[in-house]
Amino acid sequence: MRQINAFESPRFTQISTFARLPTCNGKEKAAFIGIPFDDGVVYRPGARFGPMAIRDGSRLLRPYNPFVDSEPFDELMMCDDGDVNVVPGYIEDTMRRIEEHLSQEFVNKIPLIAGGDHSITLPVLRALHKVKGKANLIHFDSHYDFWDTYFGGKKYTHGTWLRRALEEDRVNNVYQIGIRGSLFSKEDLSDAKKLGVHVFNIRDVKYNYNKIIQELRKLNGPVYISLDIDVVDPAFAPATGTPEVGGLTSFEVMELLRSLEVNIVGMDVVEVSPPYDHSEITAMLAANLIYEVASVISRNLRP
Repeated sequence: MRQINAFESPRFTQISTFARLPTCNGKEKAAFIGIPFDDGVVYRPGARFGPMAIRDGSRLLRPYNPFVDSEPFDELMMCDDGDVNVVPGYIEDTMRRIEEHLSQEFVNKIPLIAGGDHSITLPVLRALHKVKGKANLIHFDSHYDFWDTYFGGKKYTHGTWLRRALEEDRVNNVYQIGIRGSLFSKEDLSDAKKLGVHVFNIRDVKYNYNKIIQELRKLNGPVYISLDIDVVDPAFAPATGTPEVGGLTSFEVMELLRSLEVNIVGMDVVEVSPPYDHSEITAMLAANLIYEVASVISRNLRP
């Protein structure tokens, strides 16, 4: 799909779509979709404004990715399919709307989603499971997100979505990349083993990078990527709800994504909270991460 030409139309003009792409007309292979919902956060809100900021942060993206040798917009006929109509203040109603919307998207397209907080991933996985069955999950994050409940039994937050997905048997193999920071208790470590989650903490990523890549390349079948922007160090991505120091650099997370040689059927970038951003650096990074995954998908789909 042809972008608006930056040589003809300055980047600060025209309607703000992802990478200045056209809106969808039903023939595309991949689509950018916003899910502007942040009622699942337990600390700093603002991620409901993530899709809007990521669209603006994508205005500098160009058609050709030399590091992946890909022209993702043309090869995937990529488009912007707008936002899911969420229901502010009502998380379960919103989850039903997300599941219904994405159940249609997964039939013919590869959704590239901008959150929103991480609670949105649960209904996305429900939709994916409905359409394509159980997928493998590569989860980039500084937090486990498999805690049970918050605040006296609340099951749905951005810190519980993965446990719910595992309980509902929506995913196959789960690999967590970049885990770090303090924990609620030592039992969190044993819970990972009980739940069957493969965890690579930040030291593993920094010191055993090639081993992790080889592990991920062994994944057979469909793969969904869920990337919490807080996997990146707040020096590079300050605009997030629960920042943790000591994370990946922008370059490191981009290289991790570029190295994936798996069957990616969808992805999300979540927890971008623009009120905490500086010079749009978090929004621009999020836009580029979606672009890198789109580039990898287009490369991997070639015969």
